Amino acid sequence: MQEKRAFAVTALLLCALPLTACGLRPLYGGASSPARQTLGAVEVGGIPGRSGYLMRGALEQRLGAAGREAPRYRLEVTLDDRIEGFGVRADNAVTRERRTLRARFQLLTADLGTVLLDATAGADAGIDVVSSEYATIAAEDSALERLTEQVADQIVARIALYATRRADQRAAEPVSELP
Repeated sequence: MQEKRAFAVTALLLCALPLTACGLRPLYGGASSPARQTLGAVEVGGIPGRSGYLMRGALEQRLGAAGREAPRYRLEVTLDDRIEGFGVRADNAVTRERRTLRARFQLLTADLGTVLLDATAGADAGIDVVSSEYATIAAEDSALERLTEQVADQIVARIALYATRRADQRAAEPVSELP
């Protein structure tokens, strides 16, 4: 049994070696990584509506907004939240709905408002429409909460990727020598 475990660990380590050679590294790195430093310096702007309230809360939770100094960046988000009925029965009653949450977001510099990143994120959820109106409304609300979490994850990942790529580009720029 111990031999199998030792073999499995050795095989896993050998499989992981090529990953270091390809430049694979954690996106969020450590506290001093470009992604963490950027994410910690983002202030989320107001987003109207219930979906906006949920989105702002999810983003602030992921960005670590509480108790930090003056932000260097501002995140502006515009949401499009839709519910479409499909799956229509013979009596024209809807049996299934699709809730779609799309977000257009911009990462801006806090001082000048320069657009650094302009992108979109989105997610969909299917909802069964049942005879109880309360149950259907509860399912729609639950779907909105899940979609908000998914879209917030996408937004934060895109900002982290932007920060890492920007840091890599700066590191690759040649340093000019003084005459």
